[in-house]
Amino acid sequence: MKTISRLEQANDNAAAFWLAQARAHGWQQLVTPRFTAVRCARTPDDAHRIVITRPYGATEPLEDELAALLRDWSTVRLTLEDPYGRLDMTRYGYGHGRAMAVMVREPGPVEPPLLGALPGSGARGGGRLTVDETFDADEFAEVEHAIVEGFPIEAHQPWKRGVMLPGELLWEQGFRAWLGRIDGAPAGACLTYDDGQATGVYWVATLPDHRSRGVARAVLETALAAADPERPATLVATLLGEPLYLKLGFTEHGRTHWWSVPTPPAPAAS
Repeated sequence: MKTISRLEQANDNAAAFWLAQARAHGWQQLVTPRFTAVRCARTPDDAHRIVITRPYGATEPLEDELAALLRDWSTVRLTLEDPYGRLDMTRYGYGHGRAMAVMVREPGPVEPPLLGALPGSGARGGGRLTVDETFDADEFAEVEHAIVEGFPIEAHQPWKRGVMLPGELLWEQGFRAWLGRIDGAPAGACLTYDDGQATGVYWVATLPDHRSRGVARAVLETALAAADPERPATLVATLLGEPLYLKLGFTEHGRTHWWSVPTPPAPAAS
């Protein structure tokens, strides 16, 4: 049996996470030995997703293959994750932003957080913090709303229920959703996906009114404590999220470059 690296496990989990969304939405998908592609189609200009899952040799043949697929799919917007950082899609008109850390926490148990009364008082202090897994459509809609507004995900603002995360995702094996509340009101959320090899963590978010109160940490620790302790946990860290993930035992295993179709400039005001 071939052993794969932690980075490859993280790549595979990300690909499986997007394939689960493809099934829930009814989207076209393509799985190849080197990448997985999902033709997201909530709207005509929705961002298609490609995850490079395995190391590659010469870059030009892969770049040509990806460009041909994107032409065939009439791609207008794109998120292409390249965790090996060697692709150059500029000749096809694509650009890329900041590279982000692919992080892994080695297998092992996680102590659930101590929840309950928060310190302080007033508008942004005090209150009772709880974190629960969501199992029904109404609670899952609260998770979706917290992610869209808290991450934030501008492409899905203003938030519309079920557009980004349809309730059918709750029926996907390995897919779990977590919601943090303060005094019963949604405060933060995250998603996890167990593909049988690793538990991926996605979209850890805190609503603006509840930031810097330990919500993200409590949500993440609760999700990790409920995961299979014999599997690694994987995620792609935003710059703001890295310090928290390091404290929870995650280490960097690579940096992924996210390629996208540049947004055309807005027309000049007349």
